[in-house]
Amino acid sequence: MLVVARFVQAVPAGYEEMVVLISRLVFSVLLVSSLPLAAQQPSVRPQPGGPNSGPAPPPPVLTGDALQHPGVPVGRLSEKLTLRSQIYDGMHCDYWIYVPAQYDPKNPAAVMVFQDGSGYLDRNGDHPALNVLDNLIAQGKIPVIIAIFVNPGDISASPGTPTYSVVEARAKKWSYTMRTAMRGTEYDVVSDRYPRFLHDELLPAVAAQYNLRTDAYSHAITGLSSGGICAFNAGWQRPNDFSRIITWIGSFTAIMWHENQDQPDGGEDYPAKILREEHRNLRVWLQDGSNDQENPQYGSWPMANISMANALKLKGYDFHFSFGKGPHTAAEGGAEFAQEMVWLWRGYDPAMTSESFKQDPTEAAKPPFRVAIVNREP
Repeated sequence: MLVVARFVQAVPAGYEEMVVLISRLVFSVLLVSSLPLAAQQPSVRPQPGGPNSGPAPPPPVLTGDALQHPGVPVGRLSEKLTLRSQIYDGMHCDYWIYVPAQYDPKNPAAVMVFQDGSGYLDRNGDHPALNVLDNLIAQGKIPVIIAIFVNPGDISASPGTPTYSVVEARAKKWSYTMRTAMRGTEYDVVSDRYPRFLHDELLPAVAAQYNLRTDAYSHAITGLSSGGICAFNAGWQRPNDFSRIITWIGSFTAIMWHENQDQPDGGEDYPAKILREEHRNLRVWLQDGSNDQENPQYGSWPMANISMANALKLKGYDFHFSFGKGPHTAAEGGAEFAQEMVWLWRGYDPAMTSESFKQDPTEAAKPPFRVAIVNREP
């Protein structure tokens, strides 16, 4: 209308009424004609993995042991249980216990802990861990495992405690919810606090009900994103508790870098820690994708995971690196979870309590991972 107004001022006086009439008619036609066009505009679909992930192919279709099969004994999943943590100043966290049909209380079972546990419980979801556990245990490809699915905690009922104050400050600083800030305080901090929570509080709570193995040889841990670095951190900090690790889209980035003066290390430091610190007896499967996050605040997930893989390779660790094209989702990790589990537990012997993990000779003969830029013109 501003253009029309200027145009009206420019025409001779005898034409003003005609111009006003034409402008009203044109505006009405444009308005009416735009309504069907607006109605036809497709809704904007959210970017898989969030706005910092790259364009990604459709998620892989789940097949094989990711699906339920007729005749396979089905394990029992507990109701939701809640634990109050002293290590985290009264934090409450929910967890579930999976007990396979083959469990015999007379024989101690292997253990596996899943971070962000509720996400693995949907048998029709994109990472249905219960189906994989049922199928592989029935086939004898992995041992009888009691799985613990634990969620990040809630500190809201403990105001005035040191943990509450730290979480509240982080929530205000980054405009997080208290639950999100608590998850980072548990999962992304490079220290032995969360591993101590597992050792001193969660595992004893489950062991009070079930006969569990206590050797690291029989303990595995997994998680995705911040839960992925959390799983690796548990094994790194307490290799006598966990020796088998799976990480998906692990957040080996600067999420907690200098968030606390007492904890100078961030997740981005783990490749250097692997190279420079004492060797741990660990077996590690890393999964990531080329369209994972490039985050302006915390860094690059693909580059961080490649750095982790190369550090593990160069130091002779028993590791496998699966690098696809996926974004920051669980889809690719979930599709290969059965393969990961068979690899992780290969050679397991219930008569043993330890094994010195060595890099596979086939892997040792391969060069380190190299990168190339593929989304820019030469």
